[in-house]
Amino acid sequence: MLSTILKVSGVTKRFGGLVALRNVSMEVKKGEIVGLIGPNGAGKTTLLNVITGFLKPESGNVYFMERDITGWPPYDIVPLGIARTFQIVKPLSNLTVLENVLTGAFMRHKDKNEAVERSKTALNTVGLGDKLDLKAGLLNIVEKKKLELARALVLEPKLLLLDEVASGLNPVEIEEMISLLKKLNAEGMTMVVIEHVMKFIMNLVDRLVVLHYGEKIAEGPKEEIANDPRVIEAYLGRTGI
Repeated sequence: MLSTILKVSGVTKRFGGLVALRNVSMEVKKGEIVGLIGPNGAGKTTLLNVITGFLKPESGNVYFMERDITGWPPYDIVPLGIARTFQIVKPLSNLTVLENVLTGAFMRHKDKNEAVERSKTALNTVGLGDKLDLKAGLLNIVEKKKLELARALVLEPKLLLLDEVASGLNPVEIEEMISLLKKLNAEGMTMVVIEHVMKFIMNLVDRLVVLHYGEKIAEGPKEEIANDPRVIEAYLGRTGI
Protein backbone atom coordinates (compact mmCIF):
# COMPACT_ATOMS: atom_id res chain seq x y z
CA MET A 1 0.00 0.00 0.00
CA LEU A 2 1.32 3.42 -0.93
CA SER A 3 2.14 5.70 1.99
CA THR A 4 1.19 9.36 2.10
CA ILE A 5 3.96 11.80 1.19
CA LEU A 6 1.86 15.00 1.19
CA LYS A 7 -1.25 15.80 3.20
CA VAL A 8 -3.13 19.09 3.00
CA SER A 9 -5.75 19.36 5.73
CA GLY A 10 -8.47 22.01 5.83
CA VAL A 11 -6.38 24.81 4.33
CA THR A 12 -7.97 28.25 4.06
CA LYS A 13 -6.17 31.25 2.56
CA ARG A 14 -7.57 34.77 2.30
CA PHE A 15 -6.36 37.90 0.55
CA GLY A 16 -8.31 40.64 2.29
CA GLY A 17 -11.96 39.87 1.60
CA LEU A 18 -11.16 37.31 -1.09
CA VAL A 19 -11.14 33.67 0.00
CA ALA A 20 -8.62 32.06 -2.36
CA LEU A 21 -8.78 28.65 -0.69
CA ARG A 22 -11.61 27.42 1.52
CA ASN A 23 -11.09 24.34 3.68
CA VAL A 24 -9.11 22.46 1.01
CA SER A 25 -7.87 18.97 1.83
CA MET A 26 -6.01 16.45 -0.33
CA GLU A 27 -3.46 13.66 -0.02
CA VAL A 28 -0.75 12.48 -2.37
CA LYS A 29 0.72 9.00 -2.05
CA LYS A 30 4.37 8.22 -2.70
CA GLY A 31 4.88 7.43 -6.38
CA GLU A 32 1.69 9.09 -7.62
CA ILE A 33 1.28 11.75 -10.27
CA VAL A 34 -1.70 13.86 -9.23
CA GLY A 35 -3.23 16.48 -11.50
CA LEU A 36 -4.55 19.69 -9.96
CA ILE A 37 -7.01 21.34 -12.34
CA GLY A 38 -9.64 24.05 -12.36
CA PRO A 39 -10.51 27.35 -14.06
CA ASN A 40 -8.24 30.38 -13.86
CA GLY A 41 -8.53 31.86 -10.39
CA ALA A 42 -9.59 28.55 -8.82
CA GLY A 43 -6.74 28.64 -6.29
CA LYS A 44 -4.36 26.10 -7.80
CA THR A 45 -1.17 28.17 -7.68
CA THR A 46 -2.19 29.58 -4.31
CA LEU A 47 -2.33 26.02 -2.98
CA LEU A 48 1.17 25.33 -4.31
CA ASN A 49 2.36 28.54 -2.68
CA VAL A 50 0.94 27.40 0.66
CA ILE A 51 2.53 23.95 0.35
CA THR A 52 5.95 25.42 -0.48
CA GLY A 53 5.91 28.15 2.18
CA PHE A 54 5.50 31.22 -0.02
CA LEU A 55 2.17 31.85 1.68
CA LYS A 56 0.96 31.06 5.19
CA PRO A 57 -2.64 29.86 5.49
CA GLU A 58 -5.16 31.39 7.85
CA SER A 59 -6.11 27.89 8.96
CA GLY A 60 -5.34 24.29 8.16
CA ASN A 61 -2.12 22.33 7.95
CA VAL A 62 0.38 20.96 5.44
CA TYR A 63 2.23 17.74 6.21
CA PHE A 64 5.18 16.38 4.26
CA MET A 65 6.22 12.83 5.10
CA GLU A 66 4.16 13.16 8.30
CA ARG A 67 5.97 16.35 9.38
CA ASP A 68 3.89 19.48 9.90
CA ILE A 69 5.53 22.13 7.68
CA THR A 70 2.71 24.67 7.82
CA GLY A 71 4.11 28.18 7.49
CA TRP A 72 7.72 27.06 7.16
CA PRO A 73 9.78 29.30 4.84
CA PRO A 74 10.77 27.88 1.44
CA TYR A 75 14.47 27.67 2.38
CA ASP A 76 13.56 25.19 5.13
CA ILE A 77 11.07 23.23 3.03
CA VAL A 78 13.30 22.66 -0.03
CA PRO A 79 15.98 20.64 1.82
CA LEU A 80 13.27 18.24 3.02
CA GLY A 81 12.72 17.17 -0.59
CA ILE A 82 10.12 19.47 -2.17
CA ALA A 83 10.82 21.43 -5.35
CA ARG A 84 8.57 23.34 -7.72
CA THR A 85 8.41 25.17 -11.00
CA PHE A 86 6.64 28.49 -11.51
CA GLN A 87 3.90 29.36 -13.96
CA ILE A 88 5.72 32.54 -15.04
CA VAL A 89 9.34 31.63 -15.71
CA LYS A 90 11.89 34.20 -14.59
CA PRO A 91 15.43 32.95 -15.22
CA LEU A 92 18.43 35.00 -14.18
CA SER A 93 18.78 36.45 -17.66
CA ASN A 94 22.35 37.72 -17.40
CA LEU A 95 23.68 34.40 -16.11
CA THR A 96 24.35 31.37 -18.28
CA VAL A 97 22.02 28.40 -18.41
CA LEU A 98 24.48 26.41 -16.30
CA GLU A 99 24.87 29.20 -13.74
CA ASN A 100 21.08 29.40 -13.37
CA VAL A 101 20.92 25.77 -12.33
CA LEU A 102 24.03 26.03 -10.16
CA THR A 103 22.27 28.54 -7.91
CA GLY A 104 20.01 25.71 -6.79
CA ALA A 105 22.61 22.95 -6.89
CA PHE A 106 24.60 24.63 -4.13
CA MET A 107 21.65 24.09 -1.78
CA ARG A 108 22.37 20.37 -2.04
CA HIS A 109 26.10 20.22 -2.80
CA LYS A 110 28.71 22.50 -1.28
CA ASP A 111 31.48 21.04 -3.43
CA LYS A 112 31.66 23.09 -6.64
CA ASN A 113 32.63 20.20 -8.91
CA GLU A 114 29.79 18.07 -7.61
CA ALA A 115 27.35 20.96 -8.01
CA VAL A 116 28.48 21.52 -11.59
CA GLU A 117 28.10 17.86 -12.48
CA ARG A 118 24.64 17.67 -10.93
CA SER A 119 23.64 20.79 -12.83
CA LYS A 120 24.87 19.39 -16.13
CA THR A 121 22.98 16.17 -15.47
CA ALA A 122 19.76 18.10 -14.82
CA LEU A 123 20.23 20.12 -18.00
CA ASN A 124 20.95 17.02 -20.05
CA THR A 125 17.80 15.44 -18.63
CA VAL A 126 15.59 18.27 -19.93
CA GLY A 127 17.41 18.57 -23.26
CA LEU A 128 19.47 21.73 -22.65
CA GLY A 129 22.85 20.08 -22.37
CA ASP A 130 24.06 21.85 -25.52
CA LYS A 131 23.22 25.33 -24.19
CA LEU A 132 25.24 25.40 -20.96
CA ASP A 133 27.13 28.60 -21.77
CA LEU A 134 24.26 30.50 -23.39
CA LYS A 135 22.84 33.47 -21.50
CA ALA A 136 19.47 32.42 -20.11
CA GLY A 137 17.84 35.59 -21.43
CA LEU A 138 18.45 34.36 -24.99
CA LEU A 139 16.37 31.20 -24.56
CA ASN A 140 12.95 30.95 -26.17
CA ILE A 141 9.88 30.32 -24.03
CA VAL A 142 9.99 26.54 -24.40
CA GLU A 143 13.68 26.45 -23.47
CA LYS A 144 12.97 28.67 -20.47
CA LYS A 145 10.31 26.17 -19.37
CA LYS A 146 12.90 23.40 -19.61
CA LEU A 147 15.41 25.49 -17.67
CA GLU A 148 12.79 26.03 -14.97
CA LEU A 149 12.34 22.27 -14.73
CA ALA A 150 16.10 21.69 -14.55
CA ARG A 151 16.35 24.18 -11.68
CA ALA A 152 13.80 22.10 -9.79
CA LEU A 153 15.35 18.73 -10.66
CA VAL A 154 18.80 19.72 -9.44
CA LEU A 155 17.31 20.01 -5.95
CA GLU A 156 16.76 16.23 -6.09
CA PRO A 157 13.17 16.37 -4.86
CA LYS A 158 11.07 13.54 -3.53
CA LEU A 159 8.00 15.63 -4.39
CA LEU A 160 7.96 17.78 -7.54
CA LEU A 161 5.26 20.44 -7.97
CA LEU A 162 4.79 21.56 -11.58
CA ASP A 163 2.86 24.74 -12.44
CA GLU A 164 1.83 24.71 -16.12
CA VAL A 165 5.06 23.17 -17.37
CA ALA A 166 3.40 22.17 -20.67
CA SER A 167 1.95 25.55 -21.61
CA GLY A 168 3.55 26.93 -24.77
CA LEU A 169 4.76 23.52 -25.93
CA ASN A 170 3.79 22.10 -29.32
CA PRO A 171 2.32 18.56 -29.59
CA VAL A 172 5.71 16.91 -30.13
CA GLU A 173 7.22 18.75 -27.17
CA ILE A 174 4.21 17.80 -25.03
CA GLU A 175 4.82 14.13 -25.81
CA GLU A 176 8.49 14.54 -24.96
CA MET A 177 7.61 16.21 -21.64
CA ILE A 178 5.15 13.44 -20.78
CA SER A 179 7.82 10.82 -21.49
CA LEU A 180 10.37 12.68 -19.36
CA LEU A 181 8.03 13.09 -16.40
CA LYS A 182 6.93 9.45 -16.58
CA LYS A 183 10.58 8.42 -16.55
CA LEU A 184 11.27 10.56 -13.48
CA ASN A 185 8.19 9.13 -11.81
CA ALA A 186 9.34 5.57 -12.59
CA GLU A 187 12.60 6.45 -10.84
CA GLY A 188 10.66 7.33 -7.68
CA MET A 189 9.65 10.98 -7.98
CA THR A 190 6.15 11.90 -6.80
CA MET A 191 4.43 14.79 -8.61
CA VAL A 192 1.57 17.26 -8.36
CA VAL A 193 0.86 18.86 -11.73
CA ILE A 194 -1.15 22.00 -12.51
CA GLU A 195 -2.05 22.23 -16.16
CA HIS A 196 -4.74 23.47 -18.57
CA VAL A 197 -3.51 21.35 -21.50
CA MET A 198 -5.89 18.44 -21.03
CA LYS A 199 -4.11 16.11 -23.44
CA PHE A 200 -1.03 16.50 -21.27
CA ILE A 201 -2.90 15.92 -18.02
CA MET A 202 -4.95 12.94 -19.19
CA ASN A 203 -1.89 11.15 -20.58
CA LEU A 204 0.24 11.78 -17.50
CA VAL A 205 -1.60 11.70 -14.19
CA ASP A 206 -3.07 8.93 -12.04
CA ARG A 207 -5.70 11.00 -10.24
CA LEU A 208 -7.28 14.43 -10.52
CA VAL A 209 -8.16 17.01 -7.88
CA VAL A 210 -10.45 19.81 -9.08
CA LEU A 211 -10.66 23.27 -7.53
CA HIS A 212 -13.36 25.83 -8.29
CA TYR A 213 -13.55 29.23 -6.60
CA GLY A 214 -11.09 28.03 -3.97
CA GLU A 215 -13.01 24.88 -3.03
CA LYS A 216 -12.35 21.26 -3.93
CA ILE A 217 -15.32 20.07 -5.96
CA ALA A 218 -14.07 16.67 -7.13
CA GLU A 219 -11.27 14.15 -6.63
CA GLY A 220 -10.67 10.70 -8.02
CA PRO A 221 -9.45 8.64 -11.00
CA LYS A 222 -9.00 10.77 -14.12
CA GLU A 223 -11.57 8.87 -16.20
CA GLU A 224 -14.21 9.32 -13.50
CA ILE A 225 -13.46 13.02 -13.00
CA ALA A 226 -13.48 13.67 -16.76
CA ASN A 227 -17.14 12.66 -16.81
CA ASP A 228 -18.20 14.37 -13.57
CA PRO A 229 -21.01 16.83 -14.44
CA ARG A 230 -19.75 19.36 -11.88
CA VAL A 231 -16.31 19.38 -13.45
CA ILE A 232 -17.65 19.60 -16.99
CA GLU A 233 -19.86 22.55 -16.10
CA ALA A 234 -17.33 24.39 -13.93
CA TYR A 235 -14.20 23.91 -15.99
CA LEU A 236 -14.44 22.09 -19.29
CA GLY A 237 -17.66 23.40 -20.76
CA ARG A 238 -20.50 21.05 -21.55
CA THR A 239 -18.60 19.07 -24.16
CA GLY A 240 -16.34 17.34 -21.65
CA ILE A 241 -12.74 16.28 -22.16
